[in-house]
Amino acid sequence: MELDIVALSRFQFALTALYHFLFVPLTLGLSVLLAIMETVYVMTGRQVWRQMTKFWGILFGINFAIGVATGIVMEFQFGMNWSYYSYYVGDIFGAPLAIEGLMAFFLEATFVGLFFFGWDKLSKVGHLVATWCVALGSNFSALWILVANGWMQNPVGSALNPQTMRMEITSFFDVVFNPVAQAKFVHTVSAGYVCASIFVLGVSAWYLLKGRHLEIAKRSMTVAASFGLASALSVVVLGDESGYLATENQKMKLAAIEAMWETEPAPAAFTAFGFPDQDARETHFAVHIPWVMGLIGTRSLTTEIPGIDKLEQQAEARIRDGIKAYDALMQIRAAATPDGIAPEVRTSFEELGHQLGYALLLKRYVDDPRRATDAQITQAARDTIPHVPTLFWSFRIMVGLGMFFIVLTATFFWLSARRHLDKYPLLLKIAVFAIPLPWIAIESGWIVAEIGRQPWVIEGVLPTAMAVSSLGASTVLLTIIGFAALYTTLIIVEMTLMIRAIQKGPEPDDEPEAELISETLVSAAE
Repeated sequence: MELDIVALSRFQFALTALYHFLFVPLTLGLSVLLAIMETVYVMTGRQVWRQMTKFWGILFGINFAIGVATGIVMEFQFGMNWSYYSYYVGDIFGAPLAIEGLMAFFLEATFVGLFFFGWDKLSKVGHLVATWCVALGSNFSALWILVANGWMQNPVGSALNPQTMRMEITSFFDVVFNPVAQAKFVHTVSAGYVCASIFVLGVSAWYLLKGRHLEIAKRSMTVAASFGLASALSVVVLGDESGYLATENQKMKLAAIEAMWETEPAPAAFTAFGFPDQDARETHFAVHIPWVMGLIGTRSLTTEIPGIDKLEQQAEARIRDGIKAYDALMQIRAAATPDGIAPEVRTSFEELGHQLGYALLLKRYVDDPRRATDAQITQAARDTIPHVPTLFWSFRIMVGLGMFFIVLTATFFWLSARRHLDKYPLLLKIAVFAIPLPWIAIESGWIVAEIGRQPWVIEGVLPTAMAVSSLGASTVLLTIIGFAALYTTLIIVEMTLMIRAIQKGPEPDDEPEAELISETLVSAAE
């Protein structure tokens, strides 16, 4: 069987992205936790908080260094594996990535050095400012990356130049303040905060079970439980916002997540459990919760959510309109001068140009979409349906784990308030075994976001099948094998370094407590 270059390129990018995102959430969350811990140290002068900050900072540094190495590769893939994508939308997509590198990453990288090597060279407040700059840099970096990704989900503030066949920015403000991008940013960052909180909670619970570093472990658990509970609750709220925006901008994704084959009367029910069958277009053994999906998706009791069948019919109509737009585009490009374009052709493109991407779906089957048959148009419309079982289960894994994190952090928040953190060994063991679960939830969320957009690399504008480079399948397959081997090695290296650092535990700090300084001065005076 001939290998599909599109499938291989998608798999390669998915592989590198999912590997990279094993590091990102922990970096986002730990940077803020470090800033919180050091703030307490500066306010109280208590040595234990400085020791805590240094210890968790070591784990942050290991994760940050290896995470940067895995992220650089993704930048090159846009030009190497997705060259037409880079040509078609590079003027828009490249802007937030450039800002991320110039503003956010340099800020983060600069102050990371000050964080590690400035403890004895900066004042307490000066070092605290550096730590907060690391946290701000990490989160600014996520902001600009997610602005770019959000534009792919909802391409606002842009238009196609028919002469150059490139997308151009019409409003940078709309690109930056794209509601989908903003919702994705706060949702993703909050998920990173949960990830770091569960990590700190689990490692601290392991120390309590071992009877080691009790003072640091208890304080770390208190901070992680408080911060984690607030973050876990915000993830749910912001996830609801993402669902509402999907109803407006990505209806097919929402219908696929719910395995909603037919449009239901408003308000739609939420399918808590079932086995979607994409071939039969039904969900076996479905368990429905009335009204819930309607409230999440529309925030009303009277607005219906269209099902997959209805959206497929709408896609077919859009493809036919897109063919008219494509025809007008070809006539515009064939004109010798702008004055040579017939007014009716220009009007047709202005009215139907937003449907051009649907005509491009036919490029998979025919070179000229104007020559597509009815069967090819029907098949292209069917291609707008993503893989429903993958979305259905990934979403429920993400949501189920999110609910578990709320319960877990709330439990330890209550225990910390009562100072009973070490009273229930079973709960401590649960916290330890929960350490990998945030990564499963986060990766599931990215699968929902990216597979749910298929067959588009840019929603409604550019099909994924058109965006790839003209590379040999064997070349891409070879790089997949290489990346998998390299990234797996890096994961093993990080886990080894992390485990060794955790087993070693916090090191005693040379700086005395503020109280001891005062006592020494008093004794000297006497």
